[in-house]
Amino acid sequence: MKDEDLMKIIEERISHCTACDLSKTRTKVVPGEGNIHSPIVFVGEGPGEDEDLSGRPFVGRAGQLFDKILESAGFVRKDLYITNVVKCRPPDNRVPHQEEILACSHFLMAQIAVINPKIIVPLGSTALNFFINGSISEMRGKFFDWKGEIKIFPMFHPSYLLRNQSKAPGSPKALTWDDIRILKKAYDEIKEKMK
Repeated sequence: MKDEDLMKIIEERISHCTACDLSKTRTKVVPGEGNIHSPIVFVGEGPGEDEDLSGRPFVGRAGQLFDKILESAGFVRKDLYITNVVKCRPPDNRVPHQEEILACSHFLMAQIAVINPKIIVPLGSTALNFFINGSISEMRGKFFDWKGEIKIFPMFHPSYLLRNQSKAPGSPKALTWDDIRILKKAYDEIKEKMK
């Protein structure tokens, strides 16, 4: 079976999921989108209000900033795969509860299995702690071994950057600028090897 067909099956199952209470309050599921052959997968926490209405990840204010961050380093969004730990919006954009994360985790793991990325970029602490336990402020901007050949490269969540507007050296925005350039260099090296 082709990867595209496998991903369609996963997305179909997500759309019918009632494994946790988030399914009761969602407008739309937000499975994820992008290039399923991308060497990089970005993983956020969960959909917000704009994502819940559209069914697409990272389209609200944080998503618009995320697009600018990607573009600043020369990334093209459609070349990457973008998803979340949970696929339904937690009420009032609260942090997903552990049982909600567990109920949804097999979907994210299935997506990762289909895509088989070289690098997973958890955006923020909820996504980071899904993969490896630690502090986002201490671990961001560094590569960590995960399963098989996959590396984890944590970054700040764009919504955190919206709350911390300073661009001064050492600020979250300045550090994110450093991180996205490191990630782009790694991406370019992977793409070169794939030729």
